Amino acid sequence: MIAPPLKRADFTLYGSFAKTYHGHGTDRALLGGIMGFSADDTRIRDSFAIATDRGLGYSFTPNEVETDIHPNTVDIRMENAAGQVMTVRGESLGGGKVRIVRINGVEVDFTGEYNALIVVQKDKPGVVAHITKILSDRSVNIAFMRLFREEKGHTAYTIVESDERLPEGVDQLLLANPNINDVMVVQP
Repeated sequence: MIAPPLKRADFTLYGSFAKTYHGHGTDRALLGGIMGFSADDTRIRDSFAIATDRGLGYSFTPNEVETDIHPNTVDIRMENAAGQVMTVRGESLGGGKVRIVRINGVEVDFTGEYNALIVVQKDKPGVVAHITKILSDRSVNIAFMRLFREEKGHTAYTIVESDERLPEGVDQLLLANPNINDVMVVQP
């Protein structure tokens, strides 16, 4: 969800994650997930060594103070080599399924089960039309689309989920709009 290469990932774990993350292998799975491993990837057991080989720094911090939260919640602070920082809050739903509920402090809601496009934009008229036009022109069928915003006229996130893989270069086409700040393509 952040431009590679990733330099650091710091995980804050809540609820049962905070109690069991090390013994149950959640730490390895989270680190593997950040590196792009799928839930059934055998490299997960070697996540720590692979992260070290890649020069990826990481930490795991349990937070047992906040209790009014989904029991399997994690906050992830990521930093790439260019110094860009992104924070994400996710909830484990079991069976390798997750729900992303916050990006950079803005409440969102998507699962990652579909090919997803996350557009960080200014909350201005015409931006959503630009997004849908670019996708329509490339025959992308939108399964789900939602807009989340900090407040009117400020930063907003449009999340588009699609049944099919998103075409190469769609992110660059979207960035041609001066009101779009960033585009992330997330494949399941």
